[in-house]
Amino acid sequence: MAVTRTNVAAPDQLFQQIELITKSHSLRGSESLCKLLQYLAKQSLYHPDAPLKEYQIATEVYGRNADFDPQSDSTIRVQAGRLRLKLAEYYASEGAHDPIVVRIPKGSYHLVFEAGQAAAQPQAVPPPAGPAPGRVMETVPPRPWQVSVVVLTASLIVALAVIAGLLSNRKRADALTESAGPVPLPNGPLAEFWRPFVADNGEPSVIFSNAAFVGRPETGMRYFNSGSDSKASLYDHYTGVGEVLAVHSLDELFHSMGRRIRVKRGSLFSLDDANNTNLIFVGSPSENLSLLDIPGTREFVFQRVASGVRKGDLAIVSRDPKAGEATTYLASPSSTTLSEDYAVVGLVPGVSPERFMMILAGTTTFGTQGAVEFVCRQDSVEHLLQQIPAANRERTMPFEALIRVKIARGVPLETELVAVRVR
Repeated sequence: MAVTRTNVAAPDQLFQQIELITKSHSLRGSESLCKLLQYLAKQSLYHPDAPLKEYQIATEVYGRNADFDPQSDSTIRVQAGRLRLKLAEYYASEGAHDPIVVRIPKGSYHLVFEAGQAAAQPQAVPPPAGPAPGRVMETVPPRPWQVSVVVLTASLIVALAVIAGLLSNRKRADALTESAGPVPLPNGPLAEFWRPFVADNGEPSVIFSNAAFVGRPETGMRYFNSGSDSKASLYDHYTGVGEVLAVHSLDELFHSMGRRIRVKRGSLFSLDDANNTNLIFVGSPSENLSLLDIPGTREFVFQRVASGVRKGDLAIVSRDPKAGEATTYLASPSSTTLSEDYAVVGLVPGVSPERFMMILAGTTTFGTQGAVEFVCRQDSVEHLLQQIPAANRERTMPFEALIRVKIARGVPLETELVAVRVR
């Protein structure tokens, strides 16, 4: 059992840190995760030596019945995985300079409180030197390419930090799994939704987008144009922050169900992958170019706007809109703060008859992240399954769903099911 460290601050300061996290953009709108974090904090601080089990959390936090079986219901493991991800998001952004860091170690539900980097390594910052006597100091605004370098560098640091944490946690989790023996296939909405990908012992491949660009961050970048650009100037090793966090969410989900995934970037995808394994595509066809080579969604498709003020923007087009539904769905205009996006969740037939493909894609990187978080949550998946006839669910029939994603400061806060089509 992990040891709860309380010597970094007084208990009231630790609870203040918990309150700060629950009110952050990372957890805003996630009432269930806030309740879980507050409960784990109380148990960890008031009863640090008492075992904290899934059954206790399920019945006391989420009101589950006394017959709750953690072996067949992975709800608590999934929620804890989501909370770990949200804590990582928080400390990678708005909580980066907090004096107290809160973690949930793998294999335990007791929180660990540690001194933040700012508190552990205080540094005196000397006052800036003033201008020399008789001279006027001129402030030079940053150039556009300098801003691009800073933004891309920050995104890369966040992505690398998440990936490093993912690999470290995976090694520890695999050791625990091997020592405990095989994990039985769970029941519940999440297991039903992901049945084609967890029913056998195979490992589905997660194909994440990494669009082809030309140029460099310091001089300006744009999408690669096969008709006019030389392949010698192509760079295909970039991906969005939303895709990185999405892969992390999927890894946590499948691990909670006793399964593993393989991760591959889109430029390395081959048709052999489509023939030999089930596939999960993360990212739209505009950046996950592998989707252009295989049959994808048919009801909700990605297209560029051909004319008007939004010309060139990526949209999701409904080919057969029902009464009250729109034909075209677009994210917030690029001239405004991104507050809304749309995404597709689609289960489609694989290239081989016995295989399936799951497509999780928004028109922006944060829409894609929202789509993945949607299919990793029990409540949203349960709502989606209710829109699919039971007979189709039993036979694993393909479907396509359109969801709306609300975003604040680059964080998907809420998702809403807009429409569902069953093939």
